[in-house]
Amino acid sequence: MTGEVTKEDGGFVSLEDLRQKMVDFAKERDWEKYHSPRNLLLALVGEVGELSECFQWKGEVPKGLPDWKEEEKQHLGEELSDVLLYLVQLSHYCGIDLGKAALRKVHLNAIKHPVNRYIKSNIPEENKKSDDDAKITNQDNNNSNGMAENLEV
Repeated sequence: MTGEVTKEDGGFVSLEDLRQKMVDFAKERDWEKYHSPRNLLLALVGEVGELSECFQWKGEVPKGLPDWKEEEKQHLGEELSDVLLYLVQLSHYCGIDLGKAALRKVHLNAIKHPVNRYIKSNIPEENKKSDDDAKITNQDNNNSNGMAENLEV
């Protein structure tokens, strides 16, 4: 691995590109022997913890991170990359095509959560709920952790 930060042809980087880079990276260092699914999952969890630290104590953060310093954004990018790379490696060592699995999951979520169920303008007038009814429905859709189930994209 040479450390370059752009793809040679200037195009988009695919999950397959990342997967192959990480396979080569581990092979060059003789790290494959450590890359069991369990070990990769534990490393991934650790990286998610480090990613969480980027947001710790910041309260609600607006899209685009307008108040963040450039160094903070760069650090966030590094932590997001660590999570992505471990996820790509984990899927590889489990024999899962992550891109296909993700597309399948998006399709299943679209079936489970059809647009007309969430967009008020698509609901016939007699079936529309008041804002108070919508709040109650949203609370009913939350699981015990307070996380809305319809957020699993």
